[in-house]
Amino acid sequence: MTSSAAGRAAATSAPSGAAALADLLAASERAVVLTGAGISVPSGIPDFRSPGTGVWEGVDPMEVAHVDAWRHDPETFWRFYGERFAMLVDKRPNPAHEAIAALERDGRIRAVITQNVDRLHRAAGTERLLEIHGSIQWSICPRCGGRTGIERVVELLEAGDGPPLCGDCAVALKPDVVLFGEMLALDTMAEAERLARQADLMVCVGSSLVVHPAAGLPALTLDGGGTLALVTQGETPYDGEAAVKLDGDVVTELTAVVRALGH
Repeated sequence: MTSSAAGRAAATSAPSGAAALADLLAASERAVVLTGAGISVPSGIPDFRSPGTGVWEGVDPMEVAHVDAWRHDPETFWRFYGERFAMLVDKRPNPAHEAIAALERDGRIRAVITQNVDRLHRAAGTERLLEIHGSIQWSICPRCGGRTGIERVVELLEAGDGPPLCGDCAVALKPDVVLFGEMLALDTMAEAERLARQADLMVCVGSSLVVHPAAGLPALTLDGGGTLALVTQGETPYDGEAAVKLDGDVVTELTAVVRALGH
């Protein structure tokens, strides 16, 4: 049996997995949560790579979501991103987002680090939120730095067939997200790394933990003597090192965890 398989078997056989994670949260003092695309799937947002449904299905992200695509062909770039913005603007948090917000309110976790740009953690009430890939809430003018909200960007896209432009500078806006070819915000990533190093428990939710640098955060917690718990479907590189692995529906699993803590 491989170490990953052994880790999964151990996690599955652990007495009532949700209760085991609840016990870890109850005992921890510096827990943090790291989330990926899987937590937003129940809100109707597809993940990136699932065959037939992923955002990148039939699309080369290096052509349509690279910073050079925005610089050199903003019309093509926004043709792709416009569909994504229109799809996301009306999405709402699901009970998994709400469960994590409840854990923060109760003092069970210190912060949420997310790879998602969909704004749903903030909408659910999470306060200490590190959006390491940015957020679709705003689009930025590269000339004056002015910010345009997503609702207005969608209006501009629906009104014409070109890219949304800054109202003052008449240049193409850029979504305030980290595109391919861009560096993550250094201060945000440094804070995420600091929280990961200090954490006595990291709970990774809805992430395959293969996209770096976020995928390196659990290792920082483990190297610091902390514990790792996974709430995600499918394999991750950390399965063999996790104290708990819950691989059921993310809403069902997190709702059960919060209920086990007395809610």
